[in-house]
Amino acid sequence: MNRVKVAVFQEAKEGNAQCGDSYFYHETENEFVCALADGLGSGEFAKESSDIVIRIIKENIDASVEELVVKCNEQLIGKRGAVLAIFKIDFTTHYYSISSIGNIGVMTITGNRERKRNIPNAGYLAGYLRKFKVIQERLTDEMNIIMYTDGVTNQDLVQNYFYDKEVDRITKSFALRSNRPRKDDTTLIAIRYDQV
Repeated sequence: MNRVKVAVFQEAKEGNAQCGDSYFYHETENEFVCALADGLGSGEFAKESSDIVIRIIKENIDASVEELVVKCNEQLIGKRGAVLAIFKIDFTTHYYSISSIGNIGVMTITGNRERKRNIPNAGYLAGYLRKFKVIQERLTDEMNIIMYTDGVTNQDLVQNYFYDKEVDRITKSFALRSNRPRKDDTTLIAIRYDQV
């Protein structure tokens, strides 16, 4: 039985056939990892950069968050570049790690309805050496984690449906409430952790 439940909403920018956002999540016995990448701009070349990032994470799934960011950055030399957020849970230590570069957001919501938005590192990944921080905090039971690209607005993020215990209802509520032409590629990932 999975300890983490995930639901995803994704839609391309109006007029584009392809979304420039890519994501990946995976759970093992010891950890859970979720990554969300947004290629700079939109369309085919944005998708190329975000796909490179996700491929690197899939190929190095056991690496730390720090190592994953460095490896992804190295692979984007000569490409358009991407912004990235990685969220990783260590089930053995009961800690989670977050690193976010650029305008991809991560919001955590605890069981007592306390919301906290992670402040991302400035800039983007494009092969240049860049400083970044990794946040590590204690995991709490009945926790929601929301990861999102810049198609999700501040007005979207204050809605009460983010408290829902069912991730499918969160993404469906988001899709209904934010039903409008997309000015940017939009991805929202709802993650739910319940201690087993």
